[in-house]
Amino acid sequence: MELKVLNIQGQETGRTVELPEEIFGIEPNNHAIYLAVKQFLAAQRQGTHKVKTRAEVKGASRKLHKQKGTGGSRKGNIRNPLYKGGGTIFGPKPHGYDIKLNRKVKDLAKMSALTHKAQAGAIYVIEDINLDVPKTKTVLNALNALKVGDKKLMLITPEYNDNLYMSVRNVPSVLGTLLSDVNTYDIMNSEVLVLTESAAQMFASSEEEATA
Repeated sequence: MELKVLNIQGQETGRTVELPEEIFGIEPNNHAIYLAVKQFLAAQRQGTHKVKTRAEVKGASRKLHKQKGTGGSRKGNIRNPLYKGGGTIFGPKPHGYDIKLNRKVKDLAKMSALTHKAQAGAIYVIEDINLDVPKTKTVLNALNALKVGDKKLMLITPEYNDNLYMSVRNVPSVLGTLLSDVNTYDIMNSEVLVLTESAAQMFASSEEEATA
């Protein structure tokens, strides 16, 4: 898939980048996407929920009254789960929600998500943005020039750029991320993917190395 490289004014630079069909043109597997998103969201859960059992709540351990002869029901101590302030029966305990997913399935999910964006025409390539100082307005102007400034998007760069990330971190609709940190959830959670030219070229170079 060939994409034109645009400058920060939204104009064509005359350069193009070839994105490999093996990544951006496969048959999407929606179930793999579902599993990858499910794993990502599950990993966000802390799993620190906890309630006290009858062994942990406050209260005396003496038996409230004798077992027989009172005409009432049998009772243990005041920490009985049937009493107000008593322990909880089968309550939640701390545990992890991690889901194991094979690497091949995760890769398939990511490529399927990228293919969906490619089929929707929601991938743009912009020339590398070099900022001497953090400047949110410069980045927003560039995104508006691409006519995607009003969309929820992910800006993908090949390596960490301190000034660039400081420029976009306070824009709620823009997620700045490294190419190596891109995941299926963020792809599907974004309306548009904006790749810098260097990031896009890394896709092409990685495919050339794979076929060499």
